[in-house]
Amino acid sequence: MKNLDVLQKLKRIFDESQIMIDEPMKNHTTFKIGGKADFLVQPSSEEQISRLVKEIKDVPIFVMGNGSNLLVSDKGIAGIVVKICRLMSRVFVDGDVLKCQSGALLSAIAATALKNSLGGFEFAAGIPGTLGGAISMNAGAYGGEMKDVVILSRYVDENGDIITVTNHQFGYRKSVFTGTKNIITQSEIKLYKKDPAEIKALMQDLSKRRKEKQPLELCSAGSTFKRPEGCFAGKLIEEAGLKGFRIGGACVSTKHCGFVVNDADATFEDVVRLIEHIQNEVQKKFGVTLETEVKICGSL
Repeated sequence: MKNLDVLQKLKRIFDESQIMIDEPMKNHTTFKIGGKADFLVQPSSEEQISRLVKEIKDVPIFVMGNGSNLLVSDKGIAGIVVKICRLMSRVFVDGDVLKCQSGALLSAIAATALKNSLGGFEFAAGIPGTLGGAISMNAGAYGGEMKDVVILSRYVDENGDIITVTNHQFGYRKSVFTGTKNIITQSEIKLYKKDPAEIKALMQDLSKRRKEKQPLELCSAGSTFKRPEGCFAGKLIEEAGLKGFRIGGACVSTKHCGFVVNDADATFEDVVRLIEHIQNEVQKKFGVTLETEVKICGSL
């Protein structure tokens, strides 16, 4: 389908302010890397997403949230990028349950929980992503994971139908949504009453620990690798002598070796080559295969 035809179809679904053409993906990822997307749309409702899937069948659709876990090719992304973030970020309080749209930032959900004296979500306060992405990969930190709090989700399936699920089949960095074309639109989070002073103190403590141990001041996509069974990726990388190792503008963080950072205008190729070098060295020295947690995408 020609781009002009796609644009006309998008204009029937979205307001023109929601559509971006030839949009640089580096503007939408925390890595600050990535070429142009043919189209980037920011839906404001579940219904718009459903219509998009139903009415545009022969164009690839790539779904993203805040772009905090993505490494996008310098050649960009063909087709339509659906960015579910700011325009679908409402959070409603219903007793000890938070009903959230999937574009809500985890930090905003944590702030709402604190305001309403609800505990159990403190672990996610510093994770820079959106709820939809976090549920899809069962994001976690400091002993907590999404599986501990999420009780229900609604999603648009590959036919454009809206479906509700309560069994998320959560595992380590995966869920029932992993590897599917299903698009999460909203979810419910079950928390519990807790002294707000205790919630705030825990959130501040975790924030302090993150700032001390993670390179938050540099562009990255968070933890580059999944945790290997029985050990930690960062420890293996450091013991392999790769602390500070650089390829082009990409570098193994000297603060936390589990992070590959973009500190000198890194290209997509710089980061990919560095990731492959790390994997090869760790495999050679320890016999451990490091799998990427960061999602590598786009035209290769």
